[in-house]
Amino acid sequence: MGTNLYVPPVDRSVYTGIITKTGTVRRCTAVGSGVRLQIDAPGVGNLSRGDSVAVSGVCLTATRVDDRADRFEAFASPETLSRTYLGELDAGDRVNLEHPLSVGDGIHGHFVRGTVDATTRVTAIRRDGDGRTFEFALPEACESHFAEKGAVGLDGISLTVAALGDETFSVAVIPATYEITTLSGTSVGDPVHIETDPLAKYVERHMATAG
Repeated sequence: MGTNLYVPPVDRSVYTGIITKTGTVRRCTAVGSGVRLQIDAPGVGNLSRGDSVAVSGVCLTATRVDDRADRFEAFASPETLSRTYLGELDAGDRVNLEHPLSVGDGIHGHFVRGTVDATTRVTAIRRDGDGRTFEFALPEACESHFAEKGAVGLDGISLTVAALGDETFSVAVIPATYEITTLSGTSVGDPVHIETDPLAKYVERHMATAG
């Protein structure tokens, strides 16, 4: 007799936080209260108008894709700008890019939804053998969603919380992740998007409403 295996549904706005490509901002234009981003993304491939794409951890929709699929445009709404630093981007800035997870894809990071919880700042960067340790300010609004050795999305990158303090947290970054992603160009004081583990949010919600 066969075994019934439940496979949870996957929509087009789920990511894994495994970054393999970066793009470069070509233009950032104010449109009403929002911003239109034009991003050069050679090699990103398989991107069509209307597709979701994570831009440094922010789930956006490609509103225009050129014929060679190496440049696209996306619109950041006022709500998105209020929670992210996308409105601060300038031409030449690098961004992490990731396609949504498709059914059948392997999950090598953790589930990332592209919904940013807060923007924080880098407080320290230290060499750690061949890798690096990045330290960040811990936003008060996110404190309850953090756990040492728990997962966290930083600019769309799936990482593990290596140490957790009262006001800061840190992650260990291996050389491959450092070189492939925008972390290689990140300095102390730079902004970084935080997305905490969605499971932590559901648990907190359940505990708060359980009677």
